[in-house]
Amino acid sequence: MNNNKKADRKGWQVKNDKKTARRGWHANTMLAVDVKTLLHSDSVMRPGREYQGVLRRDVKVDEFCWDEHLTFTETVPQTAGKRNPRIFNGRYISVTRRDDGSLRPNFKNLETGAGFKVERYALGVYNELCMALEGLIEEG
Repeated sequence: MNNNKKADRKGWQVKNDKKTARRGWHANTMLAVDVKTLLHSDSVMRPGREYQGVLRRDVKVDEFCWDEHLTFTETVPQTAGKRNPRIFNGRYISVTRRDDGSLRPNFKNLETGAGFKVERYALGVYNELCMALEGLIEEG
């Protein structure tokens, strides 16, 4: 065994250090610590939910006061910007803009029920497509 460490009665590894003697999981445990949270997604941390962010230890020492607390700042994921944003949303179609700037019309679910007529559906799609592309595409 390394002469820097020895085992106590319970078998824990105890570090022979003059400053601290740390045992097992106690080495990384801080009890009774105030944590200030700065969140983007929630106002209060929800139990069981994982948050991605940075944990910082703040220590403020005044003449008669020792204030130690942790600050957790939630980081926004890199994909926070919406991919392919919707620029038109109609009854029959929606139009999205891709990353390269091109436009993409998307058909919504076709509801064929009582009173469905193909001509009315085709005319509705045509009218919405004209409204969506009006002003977005240069005529020429």
